[in-house]
Amino acid sequence: MQQLQRAILRVNWSSGEAEDISVQYNPSELSFQKGAQIAEIGIPGLDSPLLQFIRGQNEKLTVELFFDTTEDGMGAGATSVTTLTDRIYELVKIEPDRHAPPLCTFVWNDRFPGANVSSHVGNQRRNHFDCIVESVQQKFTLFSPEGVPLRATLNVTLREYKTLDWQLEQLNLNSPDRRQSHVVDRGETLAAIAAKHYLRPGEWRRIADAPENNLEDPRRLVPGTFLIIPPIQ
Repeated sequence: MQQLQRAILRVNWSSGEAEDISVQYNPSELSFQKGAQIAEIGIPGLDSPLLQFIRGQNEKLTVELFFDTTEDGMGAGATSVTTLTDRIYELVKIEPDRHAPPLCTFVWNDRFPGANVSSHVGNQRRNHFDCIVESVQQKFTLFSPEGVPLRATLNVTLREYKTLDWQLEQLNLNSPDRRQSHVVDRGETLAAIAAKHYLRPGEWRRIADAPENNLEDPRRLVPGTFLIIPPIQ
């Protein structure tokens, strides 16, 4: 029989300690929301405005978590479900040393949504969700005669967290109007390199003439040579 794999929230505390908080019951659904900020450029006389991509927006993951401590009894001395829910609730609280909530990672398995995106969008595959906890909505639905909460449902919203360096590595931005660099691979030609960076093989001379490259014979490239790719409008 295959062992159940529980989802966890891995917490990276400011002290450097990593702590895994397992959910009591795996969620029945995950809800993701990812968008892009688009500006409209209105030009008189056109049928519709032109669209300009501004930037991506943080992705959000919303998950509903269920907790129950009735197996420990429902009478006097019952175990409060807050012994479990407070572990999640505290993740939206401010750490004194960080002056912000802790960084977290939602992990379940290696077939996480986003694990199969193609290389057309750079290196953006993932098998987990790095985030901060944006909100925790708690609903307690069962109490002991003493008023101790025994059952709860938490709606947790996680907001995607990425550092600048990490995003640049993932996106692998390759704009021909920006200065770039290239390491020559075996068998590569300047025309092939120009096709890769400019989408125009005929622009190979722009690379050959760049003073930083100091190429004696543009037809014979040495593997491992570091080339500067000048910007092109």
